Amino acid sequence: MVRAIPDGRPVVLVGPMAVGKSAIGQQLAHQLRLPFVDTDAVVVAAHGSIADIFAGRGEHAFREIEARAVAKAIESAKEEPAIISLGGGAVLDSGTQQLLGDCTVVYLECDAETVADRIARNTGRPLLQGDGMIRWEALFATRRPVYERLADIVMDVRSGSVAEIGLHLEERLLQHAALKEEVEK
Repeated sequence: MVRAIPDGRPVVLVGPMAVGKSAIGQQLAHQLRLPFVDTDAVVVAAHGSIADIFAGRGEHAFREIEARAVAKAIESAKEEPAIISLGGGAVLDSGTQQLLGDCTVVYLECDAETVADRIARNTGRPLLQGDGMIRWEALFATRRPVYERLADIVMDVRSGSVAEIGLHLEERLLQHAALKEEVEK
């Protein structure tokens, strides 16, 4: 049985690379018995690895492909509820930002210490080539204001297991929906 998202709007997880958007999104989707869509995985399934797209076609081409995948996922989720995870830079696209206005946007907030081990283990991120942590911190500094501006819910993911964060996020979504309903009365 599929449960409804509290306010009926697609739930979209945003945040920096390696913060856990995919794992937390899968957990939340499991809890709510909803489909999970990872837009990075959608791009990879249709076009090959992100690193190969960057190497062969450049970041601009990747961002165009990514924006189309995000738009399709959001439009589909308006018809059939889903939990959607976006790549770290997807929010930079102005069209994506507009589409997110029709969603409940959850910013998974963290710091460099939270993601350092994951970044050290993952060498497949094209924007983190060289000194991954220095590059991550620079990207995060420029993207953080966008995440904060777009967010309906800010979820600190510095501590707790994926399951604990998923349960807390479900609770926050219910609170957010109730508050929105109260404001709209």
